[in-house]
Amino acid sequence: MVPVGACLGLSAVLFGIGLIGFLGRRNIILMLVSVEIMLNAVNVSLAGFSYQLQDQRGQILALFVIAVAAAEAAVGLGLVLALSRNRPGLNVEDLTQLKW
Repeated sequence: MVPVGACLGLSAVLFGIGLIGFLGRRNIILMLVSVEIMLNAVNVSLAGFSYQLQDQRGQILALFVIAVAAAEAAVGLGLVLALSRNRPGLNVEDLTQLKW
């Protein structure tokens, strides 16, 4: 039996890594990966609470978060591909002036 404190600690560490990665990087793809890490941290905490409370609603909500993360990754990578056709770099500073 894993205590809920360990799940919350792991979730906090993952969320911190994702937040530092999102704020510290300027590459769009790495920023999307950091958002995925933060969403997985939320899933870990939902699964931990669901296990602790012996309730399945947290796991069902985690499945919805996974579906939203998959849709976000598909839309985000589509935008990255569309932007990389017009601009050579994937840095955020290069994309501040989106004029066609």
